[in-house]
Amino acid sequence: MKYILLSLCIAATVGLFSPAHAADCYADYKAKQDNPLRLHYGVAEISGACSKSSARSQLQKRLGARGWQLLNVVSVFGPEGLAKRKNSAGSNFLRF
Repeated sequence: MKYILLSLCIAATVGLFSPAHAADCYADYKAKQDNPLRLHYGVAEISGACSKSSARSQLQKRLGARGWQLLNVVSVFGPEGLAKRKNSAGSNFLRF
């Protein structure tokens, strides 16, 4: 039993300090729907490479599944940029 608990503690500690947690990536973007025309600005979490091309690929799929068309990826950034974009994104903050 002690071995299992020790293993779980080690796994949790390693998970907290893994590169996936240290390298959070976000993108802000603009999207639209037609008939009637609707536009929105949003912020989304991006997995993998933190680049505009990676964000574009992921967001096209996510938005397209909900009937939205990605217009452009404005920028990619780390967690330090979330707070200043939250109000602008409104209900589209980390929605897609």
